[in-house]
Amino acid sequence: MAGSIERVTQAASDAGLAIEVRRMGASTRTAEEAATQCGCTVAQIVKSLVFQGETSGKLFLFLVSGSNQLDLAKAAELAGDPLKRADPRHIRDETGFAIGGVSPLGHLITIPVFADQSLLAFDVVWAAAGAHDAVFSAEPSALIAAARATVADLSA
Repeated sequence: MAGSIERVTQAASDAGLAIEVRRMGASTRTAEEAATQCGCTVAQIVKSLVFQGETSGKLFLFLVSGSNQLDLAKAAELAGDPLKRADPRHIRDETGFAIGGVSPLGHLITIPVFADQSLLAFDVVWAAAGAHDAVFSAEPSALIAAARATVADLSA
């Protein structure tokens, strides 16, 4: 897991985003767990959701507030491909991250990233840093820029 965290830290640095990865000592796999560990609201947690194009087989990353649900129809329209849940093993093999530790940054592959506009309402958000108990905080627009994400209305 240390390799995943180092990839996130390096990707952030390469993108000009200064982060401090914090190992919380307890699970941050769900938005609720992460909010408890980070001492913030669930809405300030960035869920990194990976879906697969049904036609292309390509993976897509959607960054959504922990209190929101992804609107799959809106997501599919942005991706230009009907979407399905990606297999956890496939996600790990392609991105280098296990479910619950998928970061917005540091993927092994180039992956299209889309961020829900609702994240921009916060001064600080928290995102996974490559392990089940690792997180980092960032200003939302800086995180979105570092992830090279396209901002859109993604919430259901």
